[in-house]
Formats: sequence, C-alpha cells, structure tokens
Amino acid sequence: MAGIIVFGASGQLGHCIKSIVESEGIDSVYFPLENEANILDNDALKTIFETYKPAYSINCAAYTAVDKAEDDVETAIKVNKTGVENLSRFCAEYNSTLIHISTDFVFRGDAATPRTETDEAKPISVYGQTKLDGEQVMIANLKNYFIIRTGWLYSEFGNNFVKTMLKLGAERDELKIIADQVGTPTYGIDLAGCILEIIKSGSKAYGLYHYSNEGVTSWFDFARAIFDLSGTQVKAIPIKTSEYVTRATRPSYSVMDKSKIKQEFGMEIPYWRDSLKICIGKLQS
Repeated sequence: MAGIIVFGASGQLGHCIKSIVESEGIDSVYFPLENEANILDNDALKTIFETYKPAYSINCAAYTAVDKAEDDVETAIKVNKTGVENLSRFCAEYNSTLIHISTDFVFRGDAATPRTETDEAKPISVYGQTKLDGEQVMIANLKNYFIIRTGWLYSEFGNNFVKTMLKLGAERDELKIIADQVGTPTYGIDLAGCILEIIKSGSKAYGLYHYSNEGVTSWFDFARAIFDLSGTQVKAIPIKTSEYVTRATRPSYSVMDKSKIKQEFGMEIPYWRDSLKICIGKLQS
C-alpha cells in the first residue's frame, strides 16, 4: 500500500485505523505524535511531508467539543478550518491525496429524508459551521481529495456515547435519554475500514461522500440497544430535546444517504446494531 500519514492519530478514529493496520499487517502507514504533526504548525507539516512524502494523508484531527465551540469559536475555527487549509496546501504541493473526515452537523437537521451529498448545508452550530468551512477551503485548494461526512461515531477507543452509557448504566438505576433526535450510529472500525478501502481501490473518484452504518435510530433507542446487548440493568426514560438544554443546538434529523459511496466503491455497510454488538463484545472481553 502507498505511504499514508494519519493526522490526529491519537484520537478515536486514529486509534481505529491503527487497530486495523496492525491486525492486517499493513505497511507504510505512519501515526506521528501530535507535536510532530500539528496541523496548525506549518513548519512541522513541512517536515512531515518532506520526510514521508505520503501518497495519502488522512485527517482525523478536529475540534469536536460541540458545546464548548459555541464560546471557544476562535479555536474551533483554527482547528476545523485553518488546519484543514494548511493540510490542503501541503497535500497540493506534495501531490498527496487528502482524506478528510467531516460531519452530519453541516446540515440543519430539519429534513425528513436522508441527506445526500448535493443537499444544501446549513449548519446551526459553531462546530457545524467550522466543519463546513473546512470542507470549503479544502475544495478550493485541492483537487485530489475525499471528504467523508459521518456522525454518531463510537468505538472501543476514546470517549463516546457507548462508553458513557455503559459507565453511567453501571452507576445509576435510571437514565434520561433524548428520544427526538434521530440519526445513525457509526462504528469507528467500520469507518476506518471504509477509509482504507478507498485507498486500496486507487480510485480517483474524488469528492464528497457520506458514510455511517445502515439503519435509523434515536439516541434513546441507541442507549436501549447498548444496555440490551451489554446486559446492563438500568431503566431508560425517553425525554425531549427541550428537556435537556445544551449550549449548542443539535440537528434533530441526522440520517445520511450512503448510496454514492456504496455504488462507487461497491461497499457493503453493516447494520448499526450488528456493529454495536461487535464493539460491546470487545469492550467486555
């Protein structure tokens, strides 16, 4: 496989990519430390690209603290827009194909049908806007790129909804979970596999794609599935978004249409509950 650099390697998705790379014995994938590959440090980026001259660069680095971003706008812009712009320029200069991870938060979330790549993006949060800005500067600066929008990401690594529910479910008798926000959970290992599959294909079908697991659920039903599959005895109580006020507004509907990526790469995407079962099995083993 061609040389690959993973930026943001210490995050959840970076760990998922590393897990697959190690299990499959894939060579020439590099996971530099944050201080070696800070996407806000142009000198560090120049050294990285000069040293490795990667055929592919995977950007997993992002500011993902959705509520905190509402008050820490400057940092969110730096990481989600300026950092992506920096990476795009170096990828263009060194002829490296950039695979960048974006989000369902670029959409307003008031639709009733799965969002396609051609639907208008209208973010309703600082996080969503900065991620959309990152997409746009990338498109403006680079020809060889894949943008993959995803949502509701979880895995056995890092901090995520599944691990939080397992922890709280073991500590409490009941939990109130939002039931009127709908989307599709995405298992990080499946997304990592998707990224590596794109690279293996050698495809030049550059552009914007959507990826999540198959199916539709609410946070409440997602939580119930976590408790069911893990054998956690806790009472889950459905509540409305209006009963759980957060600093940032979340999309109420985050389901994405994945027809494009399935057709282009012949991908078979697992159903969300099947992947959740695998993840919980790993967490409990």
